[in-house]
Amino acid sequence: MKVRLYSLPASHPGTAAAAMLERKGIPYARTDLFPSFSKPIVRALGFPGTSVPALKIDGRRVQGSREIARELDRLRPDPPLFPADPEARVGVEEAERFGEEEMQHPVRQIFWWCMRKDSGPLRGYAEGAKLGVPVGLAMGAAAPVVALTARINGANDENVREDLAKLAGFLDRVDELIAAGTIGGEEPNAADFQIAPSLRFAMTLQDLRPPIDGRPAGAFARRVIPSYPGDTPPILPPAWLEPLRESTAA
Repeated sequence: MKVRLYSLPASHPGTAAAAMLERKGIPYARTDLFPSFSKPIVRALGFPGTSVPALKIDGRRVQGSREIARELDRLRPDPPLFPADPEARVGVEEAERFGEEEMQHPVRQIFWWCMRKDSGPLRGYAEGAKLGVPVGLAMGAAAPVVALTARINGANDENVREDLAKLAGFLDRVDELIAAGTIGGEEPNAADFQIAPSLRFAMTLQDLRPPIDGRPAGAFARRVIPSYPGDTPPILPPAWLEPLRESTAA
């Protein structure tokens, strides 16, 4: 089986796809594209949409982390990414949906807001990336990439302040899913792999790391995704972080 994963450096959905491939024991090659500029390339590669992760499996194309989870279970049923029990599967699929549709984009917006303010830490997020060019050369194009990607993703003050206010509720939801046994069990499932990368990505921001690490969600994320590239010093306005800090203290 010939498998190639197309992703972005430090992409949390891409990390989800990679972790599921590794869980299945499926060898794969990886190609990392430049943020925003990846969209026309992905279409040129024959995928129906413009987003990553995108997977080629013996020439067939699968796009999106949730779609990839189902295709990997079809190709290699063991170990499963979804429980056999129908009721339990519904719970995992709903948690997976929450991870992708609700958590994923706010974390992305917060990250690109930080990079727009200071792109200095960006090089660390390219650690281990398969860009096809030296990292130093890639960083030479960082300024226009950051500006364009922040604009495309709506990483402005208003949205990011709202995202930070929502983050406390997201963490409450993750803690509840762990307590219910939907995620965080001995055998990771598709929802584990959907949610944990977003948390680990958020934890690369020093402003967000302590509030997440202080909860079950933090320990869960570190267990599912032990390492994640990148580290960004404090940069978010303290007043924007108050709802998150108050929730963690409570």
